Amino acid sequence: MGKDALTQSEIDSLINAISTGDLQEEPQETNENYQTYDFRRPTKFSKEQIRTLQIIHENYARIMGNFLTSFLRVPVKLQVVSVAQVSYEEFVFSLPVPTLMTIFNMSQDMGVAMLETNPNFVFTIIDLLFGGEGKQPGKIRELTEIELSVMKQINEKFLDNLGYAWKGIVQLDPQIESMDTNPQFNQVIASSETVALVTFSADIQNIQGFVNLCFPFMALERILSSLTAQHWFNQFQQTASRNKPGDVEKCLQYPEAEVKAVLGKARITLDDFLQLQEGDVLPLRRHSGEPMELLIEDKPIFKVQPGTRGKRLGVKIVDWISEESEKTGDSNG
Repeated sequence: MGKDALTQSEIDSLINAISTGDLQEEPQETNENYQTYDFRRPTKFSKEQIRTLQIIHENYARIMGNFLTSFLRVPVKLQVVSVAQVSYEEFVFSLPVPTLMTIFNMSQDMGVAMLETNPNFVFTIIDLLFGGEGKQPGKIRELTEIELSVMKQINEKFLDNLGYAWKGIVQLDPQIESMDTNPQFNQVIASSETVALVTFSADIQNIQGFVNLCFPFMALERILSSLTAQHWFNQFQQTASRNKPGDVEKCLQYPEAEVKAVLGKARITLDDFLQLQEGDVLPLRRHSGEPMELLIEDKPIFKVQPGTRGKRLGVKIVDWISEESEKTGDSNG
């Protein structure tokens, strides 16, 4: 008889137990080591990838905080509040209306992402830029065309610095595609699409606003393998331009400067000036063979003699102009 088959005595005992009501159910084994999975909100970003996004944008928050502080000339503190994965629908319906939603193209290969700037943040910046003290309006309203134009310039700076913060992972070239004040009209991706949502708090003169960066999963999907902290640190250090001292030296070797040679000076009346014609001769207050002045950025530096080099006119430096002779020349002029 098979291993799982009951004997006749076991069958009889089971029948008797059922008829008398003495049958007891055996406790079922439970497995506590399980994880719930919501098929409506699938997990697409790993904990490592979320952690890397937080590291990238903590660095980005410092960069933008410094930029806004120097640009607005008031202390600005920007910091990451949270990094989470949610559905695009949840993100959109969590936003106030009106708010400023900026749709931008991350690069030619990656597609679009969203930058949302909270009204508290927007109106504080606008008031400061227009000469105010950074106060909020009595009632949140729609932005005017001029205010939208101003915020577009600010958001372009946001995106330029975003490209710098991400360069350890991927080369971004963010370009603004559209701006709207009602986020519910911007259905650029499916409502059920999973997105990585990075939320910043911005403190400007004790007024707190919020900034959100929303990255669709389909935009980041091809670079997920590179979205690790180790990869970001390695690539960022390799591409950091500050590690190349030769670049600084190269920039300082050839500075541009305006150079002018002054042949001489003459003083005439306004009436004579108005009657000047081609062929007229002006006597200059300079003797034949006397050195000319060479001005660098409008400051007399050298004494020079005129000449030619090939078919080009030129000058030859013969001496420095001392401060005493410069003062004497100014008093005589």
